[in-house]
Amino acid sequence: MPENPCLFCDRRDEKKHRIIVENELAYARWDNFPVSRGHLEVVPKRHVESFFELEEEELLHLYALLLHVEQLVDAEFGPNGYNIGINEGVAAGRTVHHLHIHLIPRYNGDVTNPRGGVRNIIPGKGDYLKK
Repeated sequence: MPENPCLFCDRRDEKKHRIIVENELAYARWDNFPVSRGHLEVVPKRHVESFFELEEEELLHLYALLLHVEQLVDAEFGPNGYNIGINEGVAAGRTVHHLHIHLIPRYNGDVTNPRGGVRNIIPGKGDYLKK
């Protein structure tokens, strides 16, 4: 049963959401607290907490939206790369208990040393080649 109220289940509230595009089983929205220009989230319409609970058809719809919004972000913001991430579980930082996939545009120079990418979520583990 979803938390009451679930932010992502209540997708019709325009004060909470700026929905970009949707398909039958998922929608994409701008992140309310973006870490970069163009940061968005792709969300299944069904209340599901874990990526590992997705049905195959939902996964395909999420992937289709990721491909679509990546093109939109490329055209509007021109990023140099992306991080794609899911906070799977509270230990991984999940604060909204409804699956959502972050598409975070990255720009040359947005951090001093981007080496290691998502490995940087654990302090000191990003640049694994640094001695």
